Amino acid sequence: MNATSTTGFSTPTLARAAAAPLVLALPKGRIMAELSPLLARAGVVPDADYADEDSRRLRFATADAGLDVVRVRPFDVATFVAFGAAAIGIVGSDVLAEFDYPELYAPLDLGLGLCRLSIAAPAADAHGEGTWADDPSRWSQVRVATKYPNTARRHFAARGVTADVVHLSGAMELAPSLGLSRLILDLVQTGSTLRANGLVEVEHVADVSSRLIVNRAALKTRPELLGGWIARFRAAAAAA
Repeated sequence: MNATSTTGFSTPTLARAAAAPLVLALPKGRIMAELSPLLARAGVVPDADYADEDSRRLRFATADAGLDVVRVRPFDVATFVAFGAAAIGIVGSDVLAEFDYPELYAPLDLGLGLCRLSIAAPAADAHGEGTWADDPSRWSQVRVATKYPNTARRHFAARGVTADVVHLSGAMELAPSLGLSRLILDLVQTGSTLRANGLVEVEHVADVSSRLIVNRAALKTRPELLGGWIARFRAAAAAA
């Protein structure tokens, strides 16, 4: 019988894991172009159509016969690695904080994908014409739209405030103008999308960067192999 992780899913048997290629989970989207030089320095050279956003393939061989790459949504990278579908991955620290999987070990900050997680409000509120200008110490509850429900609840709970979370997968900036919520919690890079939708940052929650993550069970069963890849990524990040 296969061992079961704390997530409740069966992990691969040791024999199967040892025979299969190592799987590296990488995020789709804007970070792909920024990751490409790092991957090249680490010796990760996927099939040519890996970089083609129109390719329907999700799993790609690499120049290293012992390594395959899967291309998934950024929020799914942590889940693929935590549940053992991939042994190693690259994911934003925002995702790590949101899911907080105990199965994940994050040995390396890659210094890429730099942005911040912030709370934003309508500009009128932030400048004293609405509820955001009220004394936060008197709040008992706020409504916030976000794709980070756990992070939002923890953040407001730390100040004794209950967060009524509207869980959205995107287009958070529309929520205040359409009456879904007064506040949003989202990633901010330049702030241009906020400004275009009449919002301003009112609170910085966390700095965000891309991290190398490893499945803890895989690290125990294949320490030399995974330790070697960690070292290669560390050297590649240092050479940037």
